[in-house]
Amino acid sequence: MTTDTFAIWSLFRRAALVLPLLLLGCGDPSKADLIEKAKGADTKSALEAALGQPDDLSKVGPLEKWTYKAADGEVTFIITGESVALELAGGQASE
Repeated sequence: MTTDTFAIWSLFRRAALVLPLLLLGCGDPSKADLIEKAKGADTKSALEAALGQPDDLSKVGPLEKWTYKAADGEVTFIITGESVALELAGGQASE
């Protein structure tokens, strides 16, 4: 085996070992992770800073429902004006 071929195979083997580890970090967080990150976020802007844009947003008059998908269900926040009024977690992860 030439030096170049050996180097290519060595690189390929390392990539094959590292790629699965990187993929483990991908995907939706758990409900507990989302709730933990959102602790202390009592305003709309603080919630968005903590969790980012919601996966689903619906409005009814002055109320907004922000829903974030989780690996084990979903977490929903009810917002009135600028204040986070209620936090709900439930459901099973959909396949």
